[in-house]
Amino acid sequence: MSDFGRLVRAEWTKFRTVRGWVLGIVAAAVVTVLLGLYVASNSLSSCSLGTVEVECPTPPVGPGGEAVRDKFYFVHQPLAGDGAVTVRVTSMTGLITYPPPNHNEIVPGLVEWAKAGVIAKDGTAEGSRYVALMVTAKHGVRMQHDFIHDTAGKPGAVSADAPRWLRLTRAGDTLTGEESTDGASWTRVGTATLAGTVEIGLFVTSPSDLTVDGGVGGGTAQARLAKATATFDNVGLTGTAPGGDWLRDDIGAKPNLDGAPHHPGSVEEAGGVMTLSGNGDMAPLTGEAGPAVPLVLIGLVIGLIVVIVVAALNVSTELRRGLIGVTLLASPRRGRVLAAKAVVLGTVTFVAGAAAAALVIPLAWDVLRDNGFRHPGLPLPTIARVAVEAGLLVAGTALLTLGLGALLRRGLAAVGIAVAVVVLPYLAVIIGGLPTAASEWLLRLTPAAAFAIQQVTPEYAHVVANYTPGSGYYPLPAWGGLAVLAGYAALALGLAAARLRRSDA
Repeated sequence: MSDFGRLVRAEWTKFRTVRGWVLGIVAAAVVTVLLGLYVASNSLSSCSLGTVEVECPTPPVGPGGEAVRDKFYFVHQPLAGDGAVTVRVTSMTGLITYPPPNHNEIVPGLVEWAKAGVIAKDGTAEGSRYVALMVTAKHGVRMQHDFIHDTAGKPGAVSADAPRWLRLTRAGDTLTGEESTDGASWTRVGTATLAGTVEIGLFVTSPSDLTVDGGVGGGTAQARLAKATATFDNVGLTGTAPGGDWLRDDIGAKPNLDGAPHHPGSVEEAGGVMTLSGNGDMAPLTGEAGPAVPLVLIGLVIGLIVVIVVAALNVSTELRRGLIGVTLLASPRRGRVLAAKAVVLGTVTFVAGAAAAALVIPLAWDVLRDNGFRHPGLPLPTIARVAVEAGLLVAGTALLTLGLGALLRRGLAAVGIAVAVVVLPYLAVIIGGLPTAASEWLLRLTPAAAFAIQQVTPEYAHVVANYTPGSGYYPLPAWGGLAVLAGYAALALGLAAARLRRSDA
């Protein structure tokens, strides 16, 4: 065994024979699990239809397993093989219900991602695959498929003076979207695949009008019903049964208590012109998708404080009382002694943090489902990823504290600084009432950036949502946040090693 290996073995023997350190790490893992389960058991979800409380619906799941919203008005016919649908969109208008500032009237207007166009969908079930080519209110022509994929075409809004032609063609399993301003010269927007018999036709939908206030407390979001209406002419359909009847479906519409659709869409047809109205969206759910990982990992915050205390005592006690001198006699290279301590402490805390997260996430999610939450939950690879990253967060915090303890030689000071730079910024962001801009800078510049491991839902450019830390969205990706923490830990350990080499034990 190498000299460093013997040092690591000696530090491990020392660690496991100090009952307080072992119990502290176990306590950190236990409190992470128990507090997460406690918060989940006291979190309830309820839904109402008018004044009547009803069971919350389970959101549909998209092809990739993500929770999605799939609501739109659909006029369609079946297509078994090759074929195409071509339309000209001549207008797109809308109504927004009680928007700010006065919230007292229904006003004309379109939200930026209101959509109308042509679509091929794998049946009419919510969450089924689709490929759509569309005009939008403020983002020009887009080709979107399977909820999470979005390709930009030409910019510009549609109007009677500037209509847009759209064509969606299927050859084999490949669908090609093309746009035109005159119906003669076509530009390809993108391609996607969709096999088997599909429903092909026209659609309209509109997300809610969302107001995001990025102010104190992490920001708030308010959503109001928005409805879009689009006019189509020059409708052409090939590959379907000649003279087939148009089928009409309000995809995703939920019934009122009387059985009628809640916020229904509609279609009017006259003289070859079709006018469709609808509301909803075809997009992944974001912040409203259900309980976020920070809820079930709330115990990790308290667990980190316990780990910080153990890590500070792991080195500061020996240094302050001169007990480390025995170790230094066996290995005069003092930096290697600190490195051995880091290996042992980092490994132990990583295992404890990862195991606690891997246990509490699925258990707490089951409790939340029993309490009315209808989120489909997290896939196993995501749980594994978050658990590993939680272990890295705990280990990084422990190593940062170890470095501070060795540098300052005062356990209390090390604990105070570690809590101040890791735990307090996160709490300030989540519950402390900071403006969103300040919250995002804290989570970029402090070791608390590593809490980005809790983000499991991506931020989508084609979905407007409250993308703030208070809603579970972080300014850095998980690896970026962990890198910030690792940088601080490396700096603290480097300075501690330099002081240890220059001073007496």
